[in-house]
Amino acid sequence: MRISTTIFLTDETISPVRLARELEARGFAGLYLPEHTHIPVSRETPYPAGGELPREYARTLDPFVALAQAAAVTERLALGTGITLLAQHDPIALAKQIATLDHLSGGRLTLGIGYGWNREEAADHGVVWSTRRELVRDRLALMRALWAPEPTAYDGEHGHSVRASEVWPKPAGGAPRILLGGAAGPKLFGAVAGQTDGWMPIGGRGLSESLPVLRAAWERAGRDPGHLQIVPYAVLPTPGKLAHYAELGCEETVLQLPPSGEAEVLRVLDAYAAYVG
Repeated sequence: MRISTTIFLTDETISPVRLARELEARGFAGLYLPEHTHIPVSRETPYPAGGELPREYARTLDPFVALAQAAAVTERLALGTGITLLAQHDPIALAKQIATLDHLSGGRLTLGIGYGWNREEAADHGVVWSTRRELVRDRLALMRALWAPEPTAYDGEHGHSVRASEVWPKPAGGAPRILLGGAAGPKLFGAVAGQTDGWMPIGGRGLSESLPVLRAAWERAGRDPGHLQIVPYAVLPTPGKLAHYAELGCEETVLQLPPSGEAEVLRVLDAYAAYVG
């Protein structure tokens, strides 16, 4: 099983360049980065994990800029977002960013997407909260139209459309691998099966119960069972936990690093190195 990592990179943590080099040197498979454009101080939405919102949420680096730095100083390290808040982006501009990063990195990008949890942040981007799932579906379809090999028009249901256009570069493989993050449930599993390459479950809890339900939705959508990808995300590892994921057919797990300075992050990487085969 491939062992990747995620971290809230901020202006106070280890740098993307230093971390990427250390990950590749130690044999880790990839680096995934989260996204928040801003955190309104008048926030009413509770932090999903409970308690006070950690400091790093308001200080995150832009994931695509940071991943571009990581790509430039590595050759094999996979790059990913976990997650891109797709409803908060202009899909035409984002499609160009994604295609450029995937092209320049030689096809190393995984696009992790999700619906978000902070209503105030989304509202500042003009997102009507009740429509966020439909917005994500619409904007992803528009991006796929731009990545198509021939000029392809798209007329969406939520105000986004694009004329048939010449647009280059294309992602290295036609489209990056796309994983949907979020809590288990019929709506999420329908979207995974209908729109993406697989599921990115946060923390990886309850997979024994959830995976049969997702696999049934996947097969009902006419998808090849062998193509479903499950990538447990932001995992605090133990040998038993990782062995369990491997038994369930997970080929990659993403371990959580602390949002800390260089010394602490490298100490945790050394501890995690025991899990890298």
